[in-house]
Amino acid sequence: MKFKKIFYVVLGCAGVALGALGAVLPLLPAFPFLLLAAFCFARSSEKLHNWFTGTKLYKNNLESYVKGRGMTPKTKVKIMVTVTLLMSVGFIMMDQVPVGRVVLACVWIFHILYFMLGVKTIKSVRTVRSHTSSMNALRGILEEHMVENGEGKVK
Repeated sequence: MKFKKIFYVVLGCAGVALGALGAVLPLLPAFPFLLLAAFCFARSSEKLHNWFTGTKLYKNNLESYVKGRGMTPKTKVKIMVTVTLLMSVGFIMMDQVPVGRVVLACVWIFHILYFMLGVKTIKSVRTVRSHTSSMNALRGILEEHMVENGEGKVK
């Protein structure tokens, strides 16, 4: 049991390191590595998970997707371009394996379709945060008004 936790901590730290590099380097995507780190830290330590979800790196790159809101167009394009470039290397190297090329082409097509149609596009992380803050403020005002009028709380 202890080995499993250590394994997840090490893998999570590697994910954070690669995700931090991906946030700076244009060819390396941050998103999958940060998703790996979130998964590993959630499995290994509540303390590490809470720390990671509180970092700016997590909030700027992963929080909106994990909460089901979606991704910014910039993030989607960065992921699609990186995967396309990496898969094209495999495609070129499989010149003697036509079945492998067909499989890679199908995976690439489904990848592009998923990011274009399956993942919601949001304007920006800041816009979503300010919208959430505004909605919470409006809810508070509405609750105050309803309590003053004896109507109870908003559900």
